[in-house]
Amino acid sequence: MARKHENMMVFQQADELVLEVYKLTKDLPAEERFGLQSQIRRAAVSAPTNIVEGAARDTDKDFRHFLVMALGSASEVKYLLALCSRLELLDSHLTHVLESRYDSLIRSLQCFIDKLKV
Repeated sequence: MARKHENMMVFQQADELVLEVYKLTKDLPAEERFGLQSQIRRAAVSAPTNIVEGAARDTDKDFRHFLVMALGSASEVKYLLALCSRLELLDSHLTHVLESRYDSLIRSLQCFIDKLKV
């Protein structure tokens, strides 16, 4: 079953958030370049790429599996943003705004996953 990931709201949300994560994390201290910055960015990119990979799969069961992986990645980003805020590495207001946007993505992914339950 061919699915166009570009037309999916969850993909669009996740894709936009990657750009926001990259913009925000450029302000992390240099010593976090290979630590938190790298981890947050990898997790942020993982959410939309899992949606893309899942959309290319033949079955709803396979697609659902990749959506669950995207959900895990989105949850990881949300936690890491909160951690950066608590460590005072990033502006707490900016991280809170992005965390809220990840909450929305997480809810959207969960709804999509629930619809695909087999």
